[in-house]
Amino acid sequence: MPVRERDDPEEEVAHRSRKDAGRRIAERPPGGGLLRRNRDFRKLWYGESAGKFGAAVTSVVLPLIAVSVLHATTFEVSLLNAATWVPWLAIGLPAGVWVDRLPRRTVLLVSDAVSCVLFVSVPLAHWAGALDMGRLLLVALLAGTAAVFFQTAYTAYLPSILGPGDQAEGNAKLHGSASAAQIAGTGAGGLIAQVAGAVDGMLTNAATFLLSFACVARIRHREPPAPRVARARGALFREVGEGVRLVARDPYLRSLTLFGAVSNLFLAGYQSLLVVFLVRDVGLTDSGVGVLVAIGGAGGVVGALVVRRGVTRFGTARALLLFELAVPALAPLMALTSRGAGLVLFVIGYAAVSVGVVAGNVIKAGFQQGYCRAEVLGRVSACSSFLNYGTLPLGSLLAGALGTWLGVRPTLWLMIAGIPLSALILLCSPLRNRRDLPTRADAGH
Repeated sequence: MPVRERDDPEEEVAHRSRKDAGRRIAERPPGGGLLRRNRDFRKLWYGESAGKFGAAVTSVVLPLIAVSVLHATTFEVSLLNAATWVPWLAIGLPAGVWVDRLPRRTVLLVSDAVSCVLFVSVPLAHWAGALDMGRLLLVALLAGTAAVFFQTAYTAYLPSILGPGDQAEGNAKLHGSASAAQIAGTGAGGLIAQVAGAVDGMLTNAATFLLSFACVARIRHREPPAPRVARARGALFREVGEGVRLVARDPYLRSLTLFGAVSNLFLAGYQSLLVVFLVRDVGLTDSGVGVLVAIGGAGGVVGALVVRRGVTRFGTARALLLFELAVPALAPLMALTSRGAGLVLFVIGYAAVSVGVVAGNVIKAGFQQGYCRAEVLGRVSACSSFLNYGTLPLGSLLAGALGTWLGVRPTLWLMIAGIPLSALILLCSPLRNRRDLPTRADAGH
């Protein structure tokens, strides 16, 4: 169980050193900045930032290839976004078990290498005259599969190279750099598509995953080999079931996971329509789309910068409600976007969503890493991610179908309105009566 005490004396000492990590999100350990004093974290930070930059370029360039080169329909574009997230539904749960059994650094390296090869294949297919929507969907599907393993392994790997007192700062830096990379990547994606063409722009994306591979490969820390355990037939399903039970039985993990699943349904819905909306309804160019999304995405950096102050002032539970419910209430402004001064409405709404998502992710990541035992963190993370990310393809398909039936702008209204409303789930959870999210010692189980 995530809150179970351990009987082993050495493990108990390690547990006591970690148990207050959930409350220390506002602390900054002495001895200089984390990037300066922890070489392995610095390499992971470089690699993760490069990968996020590449993913941001993909989020702009891949739909542009579909819209501008292959002349895809609204539903086909939403299907492309769905294909990226379908692997979470297919292998999200067993991936957590596999990651717990394998060296997590190796999983990160293989994921980066696979992503690099896949994105190089897009311009190669185009040059050979063989690029079509089927191939583009296959690339999105396989790249999404690599992302499942990278995300699960990276979440479980971080606590092994950072002490409990550094994990809050590490999470904030990783989420902040991810937002900065997204800003640069979305802006660069539009400009690259304008200058080099959307298809050839995928080479830039492939290079970022090659850089991520090189950075992760230079991490010196090696996890101790996992003990050899004789596993009976069906052990995989039992371990998957354990992860599901850990999340389902714990009121905090259950509430946060349910909220993430509902919220991501609407997030994926509006994101799958953004390029179509901005190009066909608002009338922006490829570069204009990238620049506008990049400006609004600056809210993610703001979220990473203000989360520590918000937690110090309000507490982790109340700050989570602030960032996930109050701030995204400005999101519906995006559906009012028009040419000229009306673009400001998009920036405000998009920035509000970015602030809430990044700040909320920092708080939730710190809570989960301090709350769960290290040996089950991979499967707990995978179970949560399975439900959180599993709704993303559903949201994309729903938005695509509604966009074809009702029109893009009315569907955008529906999807965006659901983002702040989904946070009402948190108000119906135990979080509403707490100032801080619990640590293992507080849980009382």
